[in-house]
Amino acid sequence: MPLSQNLHTINVPTTGKGLFEINLQLQSWLDRIQAKDGLLTIFIRHTSASLTVQENADPTVALDLVDALDGLAPERTDYRHCSEGPDDMPSHIKSMVTQTQLAVPVQEGQMALGTWQGVFVIEHRAMPHTREVALHYLGSSIK
Repeated sequence: MPLSQNLHTINVPTTGKGLFEINLQLQSWLDRIQAKDGLLTIFIRHTSASLTVQENADPTVALDLVDALDGLAPERTDYRHCSEGPDDMPSHIKSMVTQTQLAVPVQEGQMALGTWQGVFVIEHRAMPHTREVALHYLGSSIK
């Protein structure tokens, strides 16, 4: 089967710090483009938010992860970069140590994730934002 590629952007609204699962949006797009077997690349277009594949069965996992990241890069007033508020520089640090891009295999039109895995946007800022996530699928299609 010949390979095709498809590009798309989704917008992910956040309500402040936390993990926001995007599996449904990703799968909906894969269904629309009739993806079959290939690779889905997911890229977040921000420096104060990131991406992760993480457990999606127990919501306390997400809370503990946010707490751990806050411990790694706490809000302080002595950062040189502070013009956007006390949560901005810690957000950049958290984004640097997590991921801004993921590659997820697609098999038979479905993301090849484990039973308890979800793809999440990690919002590092305290205020709500709308995050842009760029998608690229390279693979075969049902068409």
